[in-house]
Amino acid sequence: MKNHYTINGIQQVGIGVLNAKEAWDWYKKYFHFDLPVFDEEAEAKLMLPHTEGLPRKRHAILALNYQGGGGLEIWQHTSFVSRPCNFEILPGDLGISIIKIKVKDVIKTYDYFSKEGLNILTELVDDPIGRKIFYVKDPYNNLVEIIESEDWHSDKGLHSGGVYGVTLGVSDIDSVVSLYRDILKYDVVLSDKTGIFTDFSTLTNSENTYRRVILTHKNNRNGAFSNLLGKTELELVQMIDQTPRHIYKDRMWGELGYIHLCFDVNNLGDLKEILNNQGFPFTVDSANSFDMGEAAGRFAYIEDNDGTLIEFVETHKVPILKKLKIYYDLRKRKSQKPLPGLFLWAMSLMRVK
Repeated sequence: MKNHYTINGIQQVGIGVLNAKEAWDWYKKYFHFDLPVFDEEAEAKLMLPHTEGLPRKRHAILALNYQGGGGLEIWQHTSFVSRPCNFEILPGDLGISIIKIKVKDVIKTYDYFSKEGLNILTELVDDPIGRKIFYVKDPYNNLVEIIESEDWHSDKGLHSGGVYGVTLGVSDIDSVVSLYRDILKYDVVLSDKTGIFTDFSTLTNSENTYRRVILTHKNNRNGAFSNLLGKTELELVQMIDQTPRHIYKDRMWGELGYIHLCFDVNNLGDLKEILNNQGFPFTVDSANSFDMGEAAGRFAYIEDNDGTLIEFVETHKVPILKKLKIYYDLRKRKSQKPLPGLFLWAMSLMRVK
C-alpha cells in the first residue's frame, strides 16, 4: 500500500455566518486574519452529499494570519438564510465545538479583549495540561479558546496568530483516535484524562464529567505552507455522564457554526487509498482540480465516526501578487519542503489593513 502522503498542517476551519464580509472584518480586527487567499461568490456544485443534493450559492473568504497558524474559511450561504444550531453547544457535542487561537501573551490578550468589551466567558483558567487559557464567544455564537504559544512564523507586532487547533466532540474516543493519531499523524498524546475539569465547569457553569485527549505531532510538518501553518493540536472530548448531540443534526454543511476542519496535504491520491481502506471513503472529491479564481487545487471530504466533516486540500496554485496577476504553480515543485521565505513574504503584501 502506498503511504507517500503528508499532512502539512491545519489549512483552515470553515465557519458558517450570515454575512461573510462582516465576520471577516471582526476576525481581522481581533485576530488579524488579514491575508486573503481568495474572496469569491459562486455556486458550490460539488458538495451535493452535504447540501441536500442541490448546488448552493455562497460567498467564501479564506483568510490567514501572517504571523502563523491555520486560517478561517468564512462561509455564507447566499441562496437562503442559514439556520443556527437549536441548542447551546457544549464541549463534547458531536462536531467542532471550539477553535483554539494562539496568542503571544495570554494575559495581555485577556486584558486587551476586556478593554475592547469582547464577550469573555471565563477568567484565566487551567486546561488539563496546566496551561493558562480563557474562552470568548464571537458575535456569531461560536466558542473560541485563547491559548499561548511560542510557535510563530513571523513577528508583525500583533498579539494573535491563527488557528492552533480545534476541540472535537466524539461519542467514543477509543474508536476514533486512530483516525486522528495514525492517519492524520497527531502522534503525541499530551494529555488523556477523565474527570471534572475547571475550565469546562467555568465555561458551562456545570460540573459534568468528560474524557479529554489532547494530541499534537512529534515532528514538524513539511509542505509548501508548513512554516506558516505551524504546529497544531487536536482535542477529542467525550461526554461521560451526558448524551452528546449532533451539532449539525437536521442542518447542512455551510450553515451557522464551525462546519469543517481542513488539512493541507500532499499526494491526496495516496491518502484517499488509505482512508478508503480504513473505512473513511471520500464523500466529495474534486478529482483533478478546483478553481476559486484566485487559488486552485484538489479538495476532498470525509466524515469521521460521528459525521464531523474533515476536508483535505492539495494546493495547486496560489496568488503571490494579485494586482500583477502573479501566481505560483505548486505542481511544478519537486520538493515537499516549505516554500522559501521570499514567496511567503510576497504573499504578505496582500494583507488587508
